[in-house]
Amino acid sequence: MTRTWWKEAVIYQVYPRSFRDSDGDGIGDLKGIEEKLDYLKELGVDVIWLGPVYKSPNDDYGYDVSDYYQIMDEFGSMEDWTSLCSEIHRRGMKIMMDIILNHTSDEHAWFQASKAPGDNNKYRDYYFWNEGRSGGEPNNWESFFGGSAWKHDEEARAYYLHLFSAKQPDLNWSNQALRQEMYSMMRFWLEKGVDAFRLDAVNLLVKPGEWQDAEPAGPDQCLAPCGHLIANGDGIHDIFQEMNDEVFSRYPMFTVAEMAGVSAEEGLLYTDAARKELDSIIYFEHMDVDNGPGGRWETIPFSLPAFKQIITRWQLTLQGKGWIGLYLNNHDQPRVVSRWGNDTRYRVESAKMFATCIQMLQGSPYIYQGEEIGMTNIWFDNIQDYRDVETLNFYRIECEINGRSHDEVMQDIYHKSRDNARTPMQWDDSANAGFSEATPWINVNPNYREINVANALADPSSVWHYYRELIRLRKRHEVIVYGEYKPLLEEHPDVFAYQRTLGDEILIVVTNFSADEQTVALDAPPTKPALLLSNYPAAEEPLDSQHLRPFEARIYLIRSGAGQSESETI
Repeated sequence: MTRTWWKEAVIYQVYPRSFRDSDGDGIGDLKGIEEKLDYLKELGVDVIWLGPVYKSPNDDYGYDVSDYYQIMDEFGSMEDWTSLCSEIHRRGMKIMMDIILNHTSDEHAWFQASKAPGDNNKYRDYYFWNEGRSGGEPNNWESFFGGSAWKHDEEARAYYLHLFSAKQPDLNWSNQALRQEMYSMMRFWLEKGVDAFRLDAVNLLVKPGEWQDAEPAGPDQCLAPCGHLIANGDGIHDIFQEMNDEVFSRYPMFTVAEMAGVSAEEGLLYTDAARKELDSIIYFEHMDVDNGPGGRWETIPFSLPAFKQIITRWQLTLQGKGWIGLYLNNHDQPRVVSRWGNDTRYRVESAKMFATCIQMLQGSPYIYQGEEIGMTNIWFDNIQDYRDVETLNFYRIECEINGRSHDEVMQDIYHKSRDNARTPMQWDDSANAGFSEATPWINVNPNYREINVANALADPSSVWHYYRELIRLRKRHEVIVYGEYKPLLEEHPDVFAYQRTLGDEILIVVTNFSADEQTVALDAPPTKPALLLSNYPAAEEPLDSQHLRPFEARIYLIRSGAGQSESETI
């Protein structure tokens, strides 16, 4: 396996709107991020993933770009961005930018120009315009955010396609002029000092040649009713090979592509270095194990056996050839400590356990802001307190069209709303959690007086200090980065265990996903293992008789033919 800096890096995701407000308007900004760079450096992260900061009307909070070359007014100026980039680099860290390629805002100059009909309007073909059928929409496609994927525009006298919000018209990547515009934009940011791109929803770039109706999505499909017709379409690999040739290969950078509805086998095609497409992929399959037949808003009980099968399939399929992003939290997912863990009695233990399980796998670990202090989901009683366009659309459709009650719909929202992850970062126990001196754009979680950075830094046994130790272990032991993966205890319903092997080193990870005590037996090695880290006080137990406490996690290191390592438990 080729060794590179980005495989060894730990990435920290900043959602700029909710990270830190420096100017007192209730909205996070670039200067606020710069204020906290020393905090991120102390944690030990290598790359800062900056959510979209381009000019935007904020229908989807930055993922609807109206100008790729300007900074959103609420976040600051291009001078502020340049200063932030410089300060990140001065501290020996790197910057990753979110790049939105599938769609723009409907307020983008291209879209406004595209409304004018006529063969001489080059921008008309930058988007998907269609006159419809029999006076109605071109087909029955639904958007990911609910409702039709088509909207009629009076000025254009036609419908346009939007797989997400109606204010996010899809771009036509079959148009070569559009492609060159996007390549130029990416080169602009790389020339300004960007080290990496996170590519948003990019396996949707190729659309079918015909606008056929979609059959209902099956229970194993996480996409909207039209998504399975679009994801990973014919010609998508040609686009990424061209993109690599035009942009990526010309800079010392790395790429991670967000892709819903992609299998492990498809993930290998995208990330196999020999194919010269993408460096790594963020997939969704493991995050969909609690989705019911009705999709992500329908929650079913978490199944660890199903979760393990998915993780193992991806680890083994890409092993030695491809690369993935490792995550359980981000701006689109509810917080895992509330979702699959225990955010009350065992909040600290379960937060540490999830981090152990995911970060010791092969791939690049991603830490989402607040994850490192064990932030939890939010429970707003009023729908008016939510801000996410997907959540608000879901509430409107379910209550107004499908006739469900407020209380019933709110239960779904409590479990799955993206706003669970978007409440302000909890810095201390002062007003508004130290995020802002003004009323925040979205309410702070009331538990900020207990769960905050100041408390975590002061407590050596906190989630934060545990995360820092996980990062330190990754930098000390190459087996965590490059070791081969092998599943253990595959049939156990509550324990996820696996080993990583590199040369004469074997790393064994044992995690209890339940609030019940578990006893498991692993094969005893010829050399006594060293307990590197545990989220409980160290317990000297042989591998063939492991007594695990609720949400316990243990990491062992075995060096064959070598002396025993000293324990590094905290």
